[in-house]
Amino acid sequence: MIGIQVLDRPASQRFYAVAGRLLFIETFDRHLAARIERLFCGWQLTPVSFSERRPNVNIAFYCCEDLPRIPSSFSVSQVDVAHGGRLYTATDSYYLVFENCLLHVAPLAAATKSVDVTVWVKQSHGPTDVELARVTSFAVCAALRRYGLFELHAAGVVVPESNDGVLIVGPSGSGKSTLTLQLATAQWDYLSDDELLLSAVAESVEARGFRGFFAVAPAAASAGAPGSWKTCFEPASVFAKQAVPSIVPRFVLFTSISGTKETRVRKLDQAKAMTRLIRACPWATYDTAVAGPNLKLLSQLARQVTSFDLFAGTDLLDSTQASGIIRTACHA
Repeated sequence: MIGIQVLDRPASQRFYAVAGRLLFIETFDRHLAARIERLFCGWQLTPVSFSERRPNVNIAFYCCEDLPRIPSSFSVSQVDVAHGGRLYTATDSYYLVFENCLLHVAPLAAATKSVDVTVWVKQSHGPTDVELARVTSFAVCAALRRYGLFELHAAGVVVPESNDGVLIVGPSGSGKSTLTLQLATAQWDYLSDDELLLSAVAESVEARGFRGFFAVAPAAASAGAPGSWKTCFEPASVFAKQAVPSIVPRFVLFTSISGTKETRVRKLDQAKAMTRLIRACPWATYDTAVAGPNLKLLSQLARQVTSFDLFAGTDLLDSTQASGIIRTACHA
């Protein structure tokens, strides 16, 4: 491969743990190392000072003048990857390229039973913080999928009194972060406002938070106004309760903005719920090496929960009303 500048030794080496999986992160550029470490601080991963245990995941970050060439044995995929990414696949491995970043997910190593992910970023015209966060998240989640942890673009909360887990699923701008904010303000327990990790535990699907901070649009944007921006904050500094480590979901709400005052709720059958879950978790079909287990987990989740379409009205912008509406919908 061309254009890779490697230091004699890594600028940074860090261990992180999540749900019993151990990640080893190496960065071969001092400036990039600082940016990567700041990103990891925003995710619900536990720093580990040192481990003699063999890591499940090894992720290496390099700076280079030009992104490496993708081997000719990899063919470009026709699927639409979010944020303009291009996917190149070959059996159980793939490359994902963006304007200033490239990542490679290697096949699971039979000898070490570990997965290696490599990320290259352009040095001269480096990625923005948003692009670097995106490719780093893709790298971590791709590796975790090979160990039974599957990401879902969703928020997670817990109904008071009943302790029922609720997943709030929807694309950016669908109101899930704003709804999670209102419920957490009403003293509901919470996992995360945006991204979760799903795994099979015993006979159930379990969800845990992945992103640690909240990113919430102002009320006008949540009601459908264009040009929305988001404010990021640490939930522990705002809410009376701390994040819970995990939940077993009993309900799923698929959110969209209705543009009306009153919120409407419509119950879904299992087939429609499964379709919406796949839409919220596209790597269940993109990542062919683990597509089977991923789809099986989503199918198990669809059977485990009661699902609804939630057409969010402006009444959800009041925390007391939001709490009552969601509690009533789940236990009607």
